[in-house]
Amino acid sequence: MHYSTFNGLYTLFLIIIFIALILWAYSKKHIKSFDEIANSILTDEPNTSEKKTSETSGVKK
Repeated sequence: MHYSTFNGLYTLFLIIIFIALILWAYSKKHIKSFDEIANSILTDEPNTSEKKTSETSGVKK
């Protein structure tokens, strides 16, 4: 196998992976979960990991 053939196949593989990633990101079945993740930054609920660290470290508020 020539070096140029390998480069061509590698480029084709990367293009296929890129297109698959784009199709996955814009698929309709992921819209709800992506919207929830995008809106989670706007909620006022405290992060559970921050809550656990403050309880275990003994820091008083």
